[in-house]
Amino acid sequence: MFNIMVVEDDFHTRRLMCAVLERYGYHPIPALDGQDALEQLDKKHVDLIILDIMMPRMDGYEFTKILRDGGSTLPILMVTAKEAPSDKHKGFIIGTDDYMTKPVDEEEMILRIAALLRRSRIVSERKLAVGSTVLYYDSLTVRTDGESSGAAGGIELPQKEFLLLFKLLSYPNKIFTRRKLMDEIWDMDSESDERTVDVHISRLRDRFRDNPDFEIITVRGLGYKAVYLA
Repeated sequence: MFNIMVVEDDFHTRRLMCAVLERYGYHPIPALDGQDALEQLDKKHVDLIILDIMMPRMDGYEFTKILRDGGSTLPILMVTAKEAPSDKHKGFIIGTDDYMTKPVDEEEMILRIAALLRRSRIVSERKLAVGSTVLYYDSLTVRTDGESSGAAGGIELPQKEFLLLFKLLSYPNKIFTRRKLMDEIWDMDSESDERTVDVHISRLRDRFRDNPDFEIITVRGLGYKAVYLA
């Protein structure tokens, strides 16, 4: 069971969020503000933090900065009534992983939590499993035989192809524009144009044409997305 800390100074909101988490099978750990959360983190294992911004003693921005400055990669979902773009930008710059504004849609919050936990596991294990397909980040290797004990026996891909596939499969059903993929995978100063993305996508489709676990879809006028088939 995942432990999720709810850092919220409003009693009723904190209790409601904890009840929702319990209903979906998570173990909530309530905290009154950033200071209380820091003290509890020293004693308890936490997998993810749901964090309000405006709180007494220590607000969400300061709390996030302290965690990130200390090297923590713990996933943080900011949930706040502050909805101005500048507030969101500040949260992401400081180090939050996702951002929601109040009032919160319960189902959307649970979906975002699941996605953050999944990405966190990918980062810590440095591998990604999609059905019987396993991607090993350190060796740029893909195994398609269901064996996840190591990269030996897999297909080693060129770096850009692997990074492109890893990015798409890490965010199933999320549409990435060609420009976004260029910016994240190719150097900003690269002389390559967006046609390069199309070429690499074509190569990946050829390599994994018969793969039963995923498919790379072209979204006309926008870009590409990966879809899980299993």
